[in-house]
Amino acid sequence: MKLLSKKMLKLTFPALVTFILLQQSCVVSEYGEKTKAAIVKGTSYVGTKSKSAYNATKKKLGFEQSKQSNLKPMSVSKTKFGEMPDGTVVSKFTLSNANGMRVGILDYGGTVKEIYAPDRSGNFENVSLGFDSLDGYREKSPYFGCITGRYANRIAKGKFSLDGKEFQLEINNKPNHLHGGLRGFDKYVWNARILEHGTGVEFLRTSPDGEEGYPGNLRCKVVYLLTDNNELVVEYEASTDKPTVINLTNHTYFNLAGEGAVTILDHELLLPGKHFIATDETNIPTSISSVAGTPLDFRSFTRIGKRIGSPHAQVKYGKGYDHTWLVGSDQNSNGLNHAATLKDPSTGRVLEIHTDQPGIQFYSGNYLDGTITGHGGKPYPLRSGLCLETQVFPDSPNRQGEDGWKSCVLRPGDVYTHKTVHRFYAE
Repeated sequence: MKLLSKKMLKLTFPALVTFILLQQSCVVSEYGEKTKAAIVKGTSYVGTKSKSAYNATKKKLGFEQSKQSNLKPMSVSKTKFGEMPDGTVVSKFTLSNANGMRVGILDYGGTVKEIYAPDRSGNFENVSLGFDSLDGYREKSPYFGCITGRYANRIAKGKFSLDGKEFQLEINNKPNHLHGGLRGFDKYVWNARILEHGTGVEFLRTSPDGEEGYPGNLRCKVVYLLTDNNELVVEYEASTDKPTVINLTNHTYFNLAGEGAVTILDHELLLPGKHFIATDETNIPTSISSVAGTPLDFRSFTRIGKRIGSPHAQVKYGKGYDHTWLVGSDQNSNGLNHAATLKDPSTGRVLEIHTDQPGIQFYSGNYLDGTITGHGGKPYPLRSGLCLETQVFPDSPNRQGEDGWKSCVLRPGDVYTHKTVHRFYAE
């Protein structure tokens, strides 16, 4: 082994001095205690001391320390979005992942305001309909992006019986009850908290006993997560102190060509379910029916506009598509079933939906008419957005115990859960 040159000794001497001082300043017991304490805190005491000595040596040698970036590949930020009439501040939470995808969510209604997803060329556009101001959501929103509840979809004549007692709900979609009533979950400011782990936000709200006619104090939690696989994950949880009914979902309007594009009729849709919920002219279920031989058969990719003008009674009742399809049993590794895949051929954007719910409501934006303007003053004409809402079947409170209908009843001591994954990619 060669002896060190005087030049090399001069260069390494400060590091040697630091090491010797470190050894002399700590007896074994102190060294062990500090190391133990650092391990508990999730850091290494030895590593910290070594790093300090290394940086001190670099400074003495005249080398500049490399600057560490403060940018986080996955982050959540919070900004003020507006104020309610009573002064309550409404905030927007922006979830960002390492791929550049962003999702903006409001604590007003737990509302998905915007989803920036890439096309086949890597260009990001917002694919979710929404408004620039809080007033838009408060005064004219057709449920854009919100949490709908207590019961998403319709309940016939706003009535149901539970344990021998009849309940009358608000009628807000004559002659039926829709999406929780006159003031559903979409019209409240939820308590929000940025998650300590993962790129997400948790929203909490307690719906009091009797709200819109529903029984029981219902404690709800909804979590939105954005992953580095470009997945928007929505997890719901609820408990009650009285028997009640529940059906929560998210009501985002999608346009994969980019929000503000004229139509979704050129999108291609796959709904693997073999059955759908047939309805009457007021959109209340009449039966579970086969999709075979009907314009509601989307078991292979089909352009949405291909059969939307069909004279078929179901299409006429819905003024287009406004039905629930049964979700199949094609489970992935997370125990979720493939519910739908939506494609926009012009941009290559794809949205794939997996869920643990028995149904998915496909609504083709049949009541958009161009009178509503969204982000940047963009008009939203007929069928310029569509919804794919995972849920139990419509009017399930009046179908309790019937074959093929999953129960929507929640009782004290039980926990309602619901998970849906929206995966975005391009091809």
